[in-house]
Amino acid sequence: MIAVLTGGTGGAKFVLGLSHVLPAEELVVIVNTGDDLVWWGLRVSPDLDSITYALAGILSRERGWGVDGDTFHCRDAMARLGESVWFQLGDRDLATHLTRTRLLSHGHSLSEATGEIARGLSIRSAVLPMSDSPVETRVLTDRGELSFQEYFVRERFRPAVERVRFVGAESARPAPGVTEAIRSAEAVLVAPSNPITSIGPILAISGIADALASTNAPVVAVSPIVGSAAVSGPAGDLMQAQGLSVSTSGVAQAYREFLDVLLVAPKDTASAAPSNAWGVQFRAANILMRTDHEKSSLAREALAAARSIKRRARSATV
Repeated sequence: MIAVLTGGTGGAKFVLGLSHVLPAEELVVIVNTGDDLVWWGLRVSPDLDSITYALAGILSRERGWGVDGDTFHCRDAMARLGESVWFQLGDRDLATHLTRTRLLSHGHSLSEATGEIARGLSIRSAVLPMSDSPVETRVLTDRGELSFQEYFVRERFRPAVERVRFVGAESARPAPGVTEAIRSAEAVLVAPSNPITSIGPILAISGIADALASTNAPVVAVSPIVGSAAVSGPAGDLMQAQGLSVSTSGVAQAYREFLDVLLVAPKDTASAAPSNAWGVQFRAANILMRTDHEKSSLAREALAAARSIKRRARSATV
């Protein structure tokens, strides 16, 4: 069994690649929910939705989110009624949020609701939210503190970032199956997701970082940074705000307590020296995933890297 931690559009691409090279039943996907929000009275889980849509083969390739070929008639009608529409939901996408909201209102957990939605989409891989408890990513900016969606979607990540925090993480617990999957996996992979706002909320949940540090499985991550810039999105600004360099060494530092191998762009292998002090190996790979072939190839390289190494010993003082 392969466990993967993921969030964001890069994470969805990587999971799609894994789904092409692994039997569905061997893949467990642990997904960030710090981006979740209530919109038009509906509980929306953007990263869970992107992962389920990717695994179901209906994720919009053009947008990187939502359902392929979706329409936006409801959004347009809401705008005519004077409702906010800066966060966009497609018409077919609404079915997912209506179902999730109904299940949660009837006492089901987020894990149970996610499982129901995955089964409805004929997904055979396990899709697990990081926690059944609400955790909200908040971004402190020069325009005040914003939710992640306000910062990322409404403000188009233009405000200067000062700090990121995860409200509720201190009392949240891993969702059922999360730490068990990490501890029993053949390998644990970390998708090329934003280390701060996609993977950071997962690691902030008590018990998950400990499970990663103590698992016997090798842990392999894919860098979302090439050179000194993010492949896409605001990862660089967010890393700087959290005291990390915008580099592959900064990614390795973020994951140093549990990481064995970091897959990086070929030109970044020369910058491995600072990370060697943490015991992290750098290996070159094509990490850009511009085509389906590249997504599958990167998935194979991550799996090959995991299978070629032994888990390194961890120091209690790391």
